[in-house]
Amino acid sequence: MRKIFSIILIFFTFFCANAANSMNLLSEANKLGVSVLWDSLSNSGILEKSGHQISFHAGDPFVLHDFCKLVLSDSPELKDGVLYVSPKFMDNVKDFFRDESEHSAMKIGAILIDPGHGGKDPGAIGIHKVDGKVVTVKEKDISLKASKMVYDRLKKAYPDKQILMTRSKDTSVSLEERTKIANSVKLDSDEAILYISIHANSHVDKNVRGYEVWYLSPDYRRTVIAPDTGEDESLSIIMNSMMEEEYTLESGLISQFIMMGLKEQIGEASHSRGIKTEEWFVVRNSNMPAVLVELGFVSNATEAKNLMDSDYLQKISLGIYNGISAFVAHFERTSGFTTVK
Repeated sequence: MRKIFSIILIFFTFFCANAANSMNLLSEANKLGVSVLWDSLSNSGILEKSGHQISFHAGDPFVLHDFCKLVLSDSPELKDGVLYVSPKFMDNVKDFFRDESEHSAMKIGAILIDPGHGGKDPGAIGIHKVDGKVVTVKEKDISLKASKMVYDRLKKAYPDKQILMTRSKDTSVSLEERTKIANSVKLDSDEAILYISIHANSHVDKNVRGYEVWYLSPDYRRTVIAPDTGEDESLSIIMNSMMEEEYTLESGLISQFIMMGLKEQIGEASHSRGIKTEEWFVVRNSNMPAVLVELGFVSNATEAKNLMDSDYLQKISLGIYNGISAFVAHFERTSGFTTVK
């Protein structure tokens, strides 16, 4: 009976919200000095101000305050590309940010760099003639060298954070071990973690070249928090859904920052193949914002030669570092997301 009542309550709330949604969210948020982040792929968004935020999903009557408190409200509605909300929704927003001084700020506590492949697994292989000699280019070597450069930059810039690697030598680390390492990092209650996986690409067409940044498809469903088997199981499911969407949104943001960093550093030496989504094992099984960076194609002779050049890899590592750094600054200014204990 309780579950039936809850379903009726949610349906009634949703129906009333649609009838009352007459306020343009972006316009109303601007009046309050509140920033709006919107991801059209997942239909989810964030309202943020002074290091605190409200996470919401179009058509969903639940919102999350700083990812620690689930609140029932009128559901936002997306109509002709514009977000509309009810006066009640905006009143809740005003009350939350009015009391923002009571909330604790979040920070990035750890960054895990994951060099792809290693050991017996060479990854993609390119065989080319360089300066008259036949050279074999292995993805595992490129990813490790670039990852170490990113690691060194992060370690120097953030001595107060955990800067970690899934491997620092030419060793085999299974996909399961990589995500286990990521999901087992110890964090304080006000800390979050980022996962950056670094790879090199290959293609049957040796003319294909360029770099890419990938994150998990918003359509992929996963469990990112431990399910509550007690009376609040239904709320646990909702909380998981919102956290999942938040991780996807943040992963998309990291992808954008890293892509901008790569473009700035690489310049005309290569070109961007864009930000893409896919259900790669490491990004779908790491319970945190995660991205996978493809540095270039070892199957392309020109790009393979670049990827073997330390100066070129330094540019790439600086681009990735700048992207991560920009996201960290954004996150710690806005309190981004948090983990659910």
